[in-house]
Amino acid sequence: MSIELPSVIAAYFVSDKKGNAQAISECFTQDAVVIDEGNTYTGRDAIRQWMANASTKYSYTVEPFSITAESGKTVVSSHLVGDFPGSPVDLRYFFALEDDKIAELEIIV
Repeated sequence: MSIELPSVIAAYFVSDKKGNAQAISECFTQDAVVIDEGNTYTGRDAIRQWMANASTKYSYTVEPFSITAESGKTVVSSHLVGDFPGSPVDLRYFFALEDDKIAELEIIV
């Protein structure tokens, strides 16, 4: 199923698919926050490093399959398959957008 994502969220997933940590970091505001696996990453440099580590540690594919709004955030549910513990898994990505950039992202099961 194909879904229509806001352009910056679509750019995030395209960059993730390519393993491009720099392009992913550019989707975020300068002081953005990412919360993933109990860790918090603040600012583009930390976000770039988080993604660079994730893409070298595991091989995976992510396929968004639904989009909703919840508490003022855009929630994208995605199917993640790879060589990480617990694969495959469906994750929910909670995006807070600000001026066509991602200001906050929380990824949960």
